[in-house]
Amino acid sequence: MKDVLFVAAGGAIGTSARYSLQLLLPAAGADFPLGVLLMNWLGCLFLGWFFTVTLRSWRIKPHLRLAIGTGFTGGFTTFSTFAVDAVRLTVHDRMLTAVLYLLLSVGVGLLLTWAGIRLGTKMTQTAPKGKRL
Repeated sequence: MKDVLFVAAGGAIGTSARYSLQLLLPAAGADFPLGVLLMNWLGCLFLGWFFTVTLRSWRIKPHLRLAIGTGFTGGFTTFSTFAVDAVRLTVHDRMLTAVLYLLLSVGVGLLLTWAGIRLGTKMTQTAPKGKRL
């Protein structure tokens, strides 16, 4: 039950952060849903990095990892809005835009997750003895 509370607290913060960022970004409208795309990309990069550094060298409590990784990032990113936007684009006869949105979301999302993992890996590698600061 304690885990659920940590995930819920992280989710509340992540959802609030997403909503606040959405206020600063252009509304989806009938055009390209850039705001959701950017938030999901940011979440992919962050989650790849976060789980890499916290599992390799940053020792944080499992409850905190759940709150940030599952709760915050899950609340910040939004698969359901991504899906609704993709369907909305097809319903409005914007098939090329919908396909572009799908390809960018998935393709760049995977690339950014990989980049986050690489960044986290580089950050947690120990420098050779003569190279330490």
